[in-house]
Amino acid sequence: MNEAQNPSEANHPNPGRISLVGIGPGSVEHMTLRARAAIAEADVVIGYVTYIKLVADLLEGKEIVRKGMTEELDRAVSALEQARLGKKVALISSGDAGVYGMAGPTYEVLFQAGWTPDDPVQLEIVPGASAINACASRVGAPLTHDFCSISLSDLLTPWPTIARRLDAAAAADFVVALYNPKSGRRTRQIVEAQRLFLRHRRPDTPVAVVKSAYRRRERIEFTTLDRMSECEIGMLSTVLIGNSNTVIQHGLMVTPRGYANKYDLSEGGETRAGERPGRSLSTGLLGWLEGLQADHAAGDSIEVLAARHRLPPDYIRATLSEALEDEPVEAATEEAA
Repeated sequence: MNEAQNPSEANHPNPGRISLVGIGPGSVEHMTLRARAAIAEADVVIGYVTYIKLVADLLEGKEIVRKGMTEELDRAVSALEQARLGKKVALISSGDAGVYGMAGPTYEVLFQAGWTPDDPVQLEIVPGASAINACASRVGAPLTHDFCSISLSDLLTPWPTIARRLDAAAAADFVVALYNPKSGRRTRQIVEAQRLFLRHRRPDTPVAVVKSAYRRRERIEFTTLDRMSECEIGMLSTVLIGNSNTVIQHGLMVTPRGYANKYDLSEGGETRAGERPGRSLSTGLLGWLEGLQADHAAGDSIEVLAARHRLPPDYIRATLSEALEDEPVEAATEEAA
């Protein structure tokens, strides 16, 4: 372990601070006020060379430490070194520092060095809009129902782990954002991701490929799942794969949240027959449980019910073993709807 990772008597009597700054998608106008302030307060700004360029207008008079693409741990070590010397450090990440950013590597380095939250060197995480937020805003509203993100980078994560996550997310009908989808050396991962998704999704499932959202060379391409791997995709791209309800209409990618299941949108939002505002759908949890019990009482086995609903048999068994309780009364809010 080097000296930067082993606090010693050489520490400055007035230790500094490390701010892990998420700079957002890359344009200064999309940075938070706190992100701009943290950079303004910093004596030293550390970051990947491309990210340093994105905030160049804010760096006058700063000491700048530029690092390469694979030097994340070096960036964290440098930040701790500078903070131990009493300096205020802004360690920058594109998007959000906690989403595939520098927060994780920095905590690993700090913990290895014996740092605790009571350490004189204090740590602040300044959140920013991640690529999933920026890219979604450029193509419509694809994330208005359940979604997840998966990185295709297998530099640190074994491919079988990534493949299992892809398969599970595809089967569960999540809208999925693929980070780090392709690079000069990693070209097959996006093809394998497509193969796994096509096991569970229609070939015409909407897909959007967004490169460099809000940056000078922004590029947006709409396609379908069966054509996804043919698109121009690189390390600056984020791939958004829709779920079974996602549509592309008038050049916009939208995932309905499900209001049409409860409300007649053509009749001014009146509830459909059998539905009530502010309460679960008639096909919600309690309605499903009632139907499940009725089907089981009529002779359907647990295995048949599990296959019908694509759920584990032990879950069906445990659910049927519990008495059905009345649904609690909820306030009628937009979220509850």
